[in-house]
Amino acid sequence: MVMKVHPSFFVMYFQYMLIVLLITTFHQQTFARVYEYDVCIYGGTSGGVVAAVQASRMGKHVILAEPGRHLGGMTSGGLSAVDIGDPRSVGGIAREYFTRLVGKYGKKLEWDRPFQNEGGPATGGAYAIEPHQAERVFNEMVAEASVTVLRDAKLASVTKNSPRITAINLENGDTIRAKMFIDCTYEGDLMAKAGVSFTLMREGNDKYGESLNGIQYDAKYKPRSGHLVPLANGRVIGGQGVWDRDFPLDPYVIVGRPESGLLPLIELEGPGKPGDPAPGVQAYCFRLCLTTASDRLPIVPPADYDPKQYEIVGRFIQACLHNGDDMDLRWFTKHDPLPNNKWDFNTATFGSNLPGASHAWPSASYAERELIAKAHENYHRGLLHFLATDQRVPRKVREDMQRFGLPSDEFPETGGWPHQLYIREARRMVSDLVMTEHHTFGRKIATKSIGLGSYGTDVHEIRRIIKDGSVCREGKLASSRGGFGPYNIGYDAIVPFQSECENLFVTFALSASHTAFASIRMEPVLMITSQSAATAACLSIDEDLPVQSLDYEKLRSKLSADGQVLQWKPTK
Repeated sequence: MVMKVHPSFFVMYFQYMLIVLLITTFHQQTFARVYEYDVCIYGGTSGGVVAAVQASRMGKHVILAEPGRHLGGMTSGGLSAVDIGDPRSVGGIAREYFTRLVGKYGKKLEWDRPFQNEGGPATGGAYAIEPHQAERVFNEMVAEASVTVLRDAKLASVTKNSPRITAINLENGDTIRAKMFIDCTYEGDLMAKAGVSFTLMREGNDKYGESLNGIQYDAKYKPRSGHLVPLANGRVIGGQGVWDRDFPLDPYVIVGRPESGLLPLIELEGPGKPGDPAPGVQAYCFRLCLTTASDRLPIVPPADYDPKQYEIVGRFIQACLHNGDDMDLRWFTKHDPLPNNKWDFNTATFGSNLPGASHAWPSASYAERELIAKAHENYHRGLLHFLATDQRVPRKVREDMQRFGLPSDEFPETGGWPHQLYIREARRMVSDLVMTEHHTFGRKIATKSIGLGSYGTDVHEIRRIIKDGSVCREGKLASSRGGFGPYNIGYDAIVPFQSECENLFVTFALSASHTAFASIRMEPVLMITSQSAATAACLSIDEDLPVQSLDYEKLRSKLSADGQVLQWKPTK
């Protein structure tokens, strides 16, 4: 039977929708707010907080707009064992922040000494803290600086007058007008909406004469058998951890039968030619803070949990056992100790990373990003449940995993799960200075230094594909920088081409090649570049100049006075 609808129904319906639209528009126009400030920082990351504090200390009226609900980005969002690099290269408010943070535990940091480690990278140690304490310090700092903080401030559009931003417009109808803008987001959202040039490509080696760009297959991560037995710290001689090894694993549903189809978690893409340009950003994950405390919360698997999703993990386990490994939980997650019986859970060969799922994130809408983040969460929850319960998992691993749960005093709004996905890489600006591996390896020295980078070249896998018949992590790199110490980050890498925008700074999604960005991307460096950007923004306001025309000597003098480390002086 076909139901007939009277034409008057459609008339009434469209009248109703028109009334709803008019009411909504009236509500937005009536209650939308217009903010007028000297400096607008978009993105409440660790860098956003530091930039806001610096601009306020320089006497400017400052607003910090954050699209989410929390301040601190990854530094308060689960990245608790901080990738500090060389502490001697960290100055200014970044040093102030970490000193203040560890002071809550009665610790004192030795800023005049190199990082002490046990065969691995410069991570964790005295800088390892609880996420809620990190967020508390960030909140305290903006409050003390009398910074206006606007949360749930999702960016809709940018208003420009020629090459100057005059205002940013939010999804709720609010407008923020300012003289200077600083993009401290991980994604470069403000930069993109302002029409500034950026890239999402791994450029390829030929573009800048590099060796580690584009498609990469590092010999260290080539699938192989016969791995060395690890030392007590979980690493082999040379530093490679048991959580970061590759075995030749069959990628097909039925072993040796390509016609049976690919297993989950593997992309159907060709391997490509090493060094060629290619799209794709580093894999994302959640950095969990887990605890063994008696009041820990259970890690509940997703509603659609299916152990078949983790068949490739089961095959990895069999390969490890055949190698003679006495497996424990570290094979699936490097976890660094934090205060109060907590641990910072990192990723592994088959850990929290979800290669490929990150590629759509940089250009996605806020709603789409929520879905992508949820996909990462569901994968990670399912993996941890698999490790705790599946009979293919060695008993030692299962019992180890069963000791852990989500802390009741962390991330209460999300039931102990972090609210921040680890955005390791997204858009990267293209401007007059593109930082490359020539700078990070010391073959070139960037002029007009605004701070130093010091971490190694750390690229998480871009794709998990098939190469030579085995599962392979394409793009994975983890190396030093040829023994070169901390390197300059040039001022021109955080400002756009003047023809595109003359009152904007970009401090995370700055102008760098993919391989150089792999070193620059660490949180302390984001704080450093953001403080320097805020300083330059205030000086540019005072002199009524485009940011590209600011006298560097005046900037250098102020940065040095405020404790920024601008040049590396090697010590014996």
